Amino acid sequence: MNNLTMEKITSTNQKYLKSLVGKEIPAKLEKQLEEMDWTCLDMIHQKEQERGTFAPLGAMELSEIEQKKDTFSETGIKAIKNCKVGAILLAGGQGTRLGFDKAKGMYNIGVNKDLYIFEQLVANLMKVTRQADAWVPLYIMTSDKNDEQTRAFFEEHNFFGYNPDFVKFFVQEMVPAVDFDGNVLMEAEDSLAMSPNGNGGWFKSLVKAGLDADMKEKGVEWLNVFAVDNVLQQIADPVFVGATIESGCVSGAKVVRKADPYERVGALCLENGKPSIIEYYELTPEMAEATNENGSLLYGFGVILNYLFRVDKLTEILNQNLPLHIVEKKVPFMDENGVFHKPETPNAYKFETLILDMVYMMDDCLSFEVDREKEFAPVKNATGVDSVESARELLKKNGVAI
Repeated sequence: MNNLTMEKITSTNQKYLKSLVGKEIPAKLEKQLEEMDWTCLDMIHQKEQERGTFAPLGAMELSEIEQKKDTFSETGIKAIKNCKVGAILLAGGQGTRLGFDKAKGMYNIGVNKDLYIFEQLVANLMKVTRQADAWVPLYIMTSDKNDEQTRAFFEEHNFFGYNPDFVKFFVQEMVPAVDFDGNVLMEAEDSLAMSPNGNGGWFKSLVKAGLDADMKEKGVEWLNVFAVDNVLQQIADPVFVGATIESGCVSGAKVVRKADPYERVGALCLENGKPSIIEYYELTPEMAEATNENGSLLYGFGVILNYLFRVDKLTEILNQNLPLHIVEKKVPFMDENGVFHKPETPNAYKFETLILDMVYMMDDCLSFEVDREKEFAPVKNATGVDSVESARELLKKNGVAI
């Protein structure tokens, strides 16, 4: 173990870790300590990053998109045929809120037949591969907790008909959880309590896995990033790709009209003149309810976590630090006596980077409206709003047999 890591261990108040000084450290723990980003611990007592001055950002609306649909589609199909477009599936999460302890994408949303979330997303992408008569490179981000089961699941189901030569997996980077005094927590005698570093770390994790070489070899110039929990997610959509390319923007974001001023979605906007996302809880009532001359909400276009980024711009910002967001969570841990605890109230900080901060690091972003009933069916809860139930209804409405 290097001297810097040893110095960090001895400076912490973590009694279990300090007790290991001078002893043989388990290989898994030693690797975690060596690779750990200790700088996140310095941020615990820093104030939340101040936001800038917000202004509304309109969107390329459905009517305009419909008028130019053929032209956009032609541009997008050409890019896909030339393997210039790759897709990134963010699938590091578990289905905990669904009462499911495996990768969320493995959840069966079928009623009369098996239909897994992963299966439906692949089916959505294959509509494009058939249209373009070309495979879209698909990069799937997993986590330490679900990587093995996710890979096995895809192999067991023959990649749901997708060409396995165009599917690559990579593991999301992990960061340690710490107690409120800044001491790293132990999950077991040979492991820190680790958690995924948030959806903003996807490109850094992809590069760390060496998959930037695969993209370069294939000629990928654009990456469409999307979340696992929206089963109507339209991926590598030629019209979206073409519109973004023709706009000259370095990024694009699919948005839907908010159901009401206070819908719990982030709104695409401008911050200090740059594209940004304001969270629903950051909107003042005046901002949330403000309308334009047509009566439409000024902050009325919500993001659905479907973004298009130009690879050269992602590479350019790779070494720029994204803001770390600190959240309080309930984290099971082992104390210095080897006793395991499962807290009932928040006891620790977790550190996350968010993809919305990547949007702010872009020079510009095309706001691209889509029909929410055709492209927005999030599966976040077992019942109620944004649930398995509501997603099933929307799938049926869109002609998907479940």
